[in-house]
Amino acid sequence: MNNSLDQYRKSLWPLPQHSKTAESKVRRLGVEIEFTGMEISDIVDTIISLYGGKADAVSDYEINVVDTSLGKFGVELDFSYIKRISRERRESADNNDLEELAEAIVGAIAKQLVPFEVVAPPIAMDELWQLETLFQKLRDSDAQGTHASAKNAFGLQLNPEMPDCSADTIRDYLRAFLCLYDWLKMRCDVDFSRRLTSYVDPFGKDYVRLLLREDYAPDINQLIDDYLEYNPTRNRALDMLPLFSHIDDERLRRTVSDDRVKARPTLHYRLPNSLIDDPQWGLIHPYRDWLQVDNLAMDKRRLDMVCRGYRKYLDNPTANLFTNWANSVSRWLIPELL
Repeated sequence: MNNSLDQYRKSLWPLPQHSKTAESKVRRLGVEIEFTGMEISDIVDTIISLYGGKADAVSDYEINVVDTSLGKFGVELDFSYIKRISRERRESADNNDLEELAEAIVGAIAKQLVPFEVVAPPIAMDELWQLETLFQKLRDSDAQGTHASAKNAFGLQLNPEMPDCSADTIRDYLRAFLCLYDWLKMRCDVDFSRRLTSYVDPFGKDYVRLLLREDYAPDINQLIDDYLEYNPTRNRALDMLPLFSHIDDERLRRTVSDDRVKARPTLHYRLPNSLIDDPQWGLIHPYRDWLQVDNLAMDKRRLDMVCRGYRKYLDNPTANLFTNWANSVSRWLIPELL
């Protein structure tokens, strides 16, 4: 690779205001993207061609790419039933032709209805630029995203590592996200097919008002309990369950038994469409939008001003008639990230 070209690409990717964890390590970010239009073997080969490594098949519909220069990638058909029966058939000594035929038929149907998903490893934010090449290669191989079909409720998900897991920091990230939600939704132009699902549901008004209360200063137990009282589900545009599972899994499991919740010290941002087939789009766009949330959360003075403005907006019963909050909040954003 051309070192000067790499340095230029890297320079286009700003870091968050607080780029280090409490352990003084560069914060990492995981990326998940859904799309169709390719075979799983071709997706795996594309990853290996860029980052090295080798394929480690779990089933015909789940393949890990291990030992790459960035870490372990996962590639899978996003359909738990076909993955389970394929794993079971692979592990069984009693395979027969009928079972293989049934799996092949179900798999062929599933590939017409559900996407493949690439799950990238957590990557240091100062190296995240390297993933953009993967997006370009997938696009060149005819990967198709959200807008390719009316049924494609496909998304891109970002999993930014927290700078720390204190109650105040988590509360402020939630506040920043809630204040910028309307702006993010406008920026993402969330596809109608995705709005019809419950995957990226907004937070309810009662919870928003609780979080924005000036005197809301819970300890970590109260913060988790309040969240679970109002949001006992993964289906939020900002899913906090992985982070809360990382902090106190026993507390979380009293309310949420979903085994898809995996503990990790990250947020789970689910709002953006997957525009993998759009040559004008790349990972850098949702990443830079997310940095508006990240930087606002860590800027107490600016966050307090935005919260006051949003409380005033919510308390005005005629506000929706005369004011567009998505536009109003833009005066508090960082222009260099737009």
